[in-house]
Amino acid sequence: MTQQSEPDSIDWGPFGRPLFEDPAAQALARVGVVDVGSNSVRMVVFDGAARSPAYFYNEKIMCALGAGMSQTGHLNPEGRKRAISAIRRFAALAQGMGIPPLTAVATAAVRDASDGQDFRDEVLRETGVKLWVIDGREEARLSAQGVLLGWPGSYGLVCDIGGSSMELADLAEGRVGQRVTSALGPLKLREIKGGKKAIKAHVRATMQDLHKEMNLETGMRLFLVGGSWRAIARIDMERRGYPLTVLHEYRMSSRQISMTAEYIRNSDLAELRSRCHISDSRMSLVPLAVIVLKELMRSFKPKDVAVSSYGIREGMLYEQMPRALRERDPLIESCRFAENKDARLPGFGRILYDFVKPLFPRANWQRKRIIKAACLLHDVSWRAHPDYRAEVTFDNATRANLGGLKHYERVLLGLALMNRYSSKTANSRFDPLFAMLTPEQIKEAEILGKAMRLGAMLWLTADEQPGTLKLNRKTNEVTLRLTDHARPLYGEVAEVRFNALANALNATGIVTFGK
Repeated sequence: MTQQSEPDSIDWGPFGRPLFEDPAAQALARVGVVDVGSNSVRMVVFDGAARSPAYFYNEKIMCALGAGMSQTGHLNPEGRKRAISAIRRFAALAQGMGIPPLTAVATAAVRDASDGQDFRDEVLRETGVKLWVIDGREEARLSAQGVLLGWPGSYGLVCDIGGSSMELADLAEGRVGQRVTSALGPLKLREIKGGKKAIKAHVRATMQDLHKEMNLETGMRLFLVGGSWRAIARIDMERRGYPLTVLHEYRMSSRQISMTAEYIRNSDLAELRSRCHISDSRMSLVPLAVIVLKELMRSFKPKDVAVSSYGIREGMLYEQMPRALRERDPLIESCRFAENKDARLPGFGRILYDFVKPLFPRANWQRKRIIKAACLLHDVSWRAHPDYRAEVTFDNATRANLGGLKHYERVLLGLALMNRYSSKTANSRFDPLFAMLTPEQIKEAEILGKAMRLGAMLWLTADEQPGTLKLNRKTNEVTLRLTDHARPLYGEVAEVRFNALANALNATGIVTFGK
């Protein structure tokens, strides 16, 4: 059953009616954007109807357009050739995919180069792509909107570092406020004369000016956007032996950043680059980016640091979203999209959520959204081989492009889905990830998984509730009350699953029938 056939009388609860089939959302399918930066040129084709960015296609070419500009004032000739070749390829790919005209923007290198306009003319002539040059404040705004794509309603400071520039933007109540730009990109810093001491002095003076201009209170959250920041975060993971190598929503403290800066300084960069799977051109910029990051931390003193994989390209997708879609929870909307596309009975996830939620009476809104996401995803991996469904569901939850999920929440969601398909989750290859959860969270995932496992035996339709669960902690009883219509569904396997749920709750199970 699809959204279009669902009656208006359905109570969608706290999450609202799904929007992925709304015409305004459907128009975001296959949105192609090109970002011509100072260091790289990238094309991304999004399927934006799901609210979380689904990367239908993603390709990057390291061109170093901005290399040497401080001395010549011109774009790097070799980088210029590579960029035009890349854009020609991207235009051909877009045409083959049948997507609307590419939205292409250029940032610091092209806007500052004396031959920037000539380059734009050549791109249009050779590829048919119109390249829009955006200034630093607009670049900061789009990057901040990329953060909002993953964290609606966010507050804090967004810092986007590119090859030739670094932008800052203030976020408050989910809106982009003050924005500033600077020439603190690693490619620019590399061209400062006087060695490391001169670079550090320049970065410190510039950062102090930026701090004065932004005039923000300390103690906010800092969102890091850009390839150099992601490279540092990846190295931080390597240093810590962190088990989940998903960069989006990775958190670092000031102390961890200091320790990683020292770790980088004492490491063989070629060997470290290989271990962390970082390109040679990116790794060459990391030591300079570390200098900038340390000064950023010293000047703005954030309470914590979150890495965002979403930036200017995702901000361009966000720009095209209707307000109603922007304000939706990216996790819930993308899970609904997945259910509608891949589940055997689309719409049953909502019924399943209503069925299991009485077992979690103290769940706050953050925990409720994880429970809702699990119920929506409970059946999307049914095509996987039965022996591997539990592992597939865990991998999907922990590694998928889902916005609005902390790392431990990814593991919590994945473990609940594992329990949905298997009664045995211990002693698996995922044990290091389970260590990110508290014993209470592991037990919660087990209960949720077993409740979904039971509910999956009681399918009727996507609109009919087969029964109810009620947990009474005073008597330590869990009661399953099934409708007369659902009574034939309660067979031997369902009974075994209900008893397993009762045992997980450390409660006595009671089954009743009736309206």
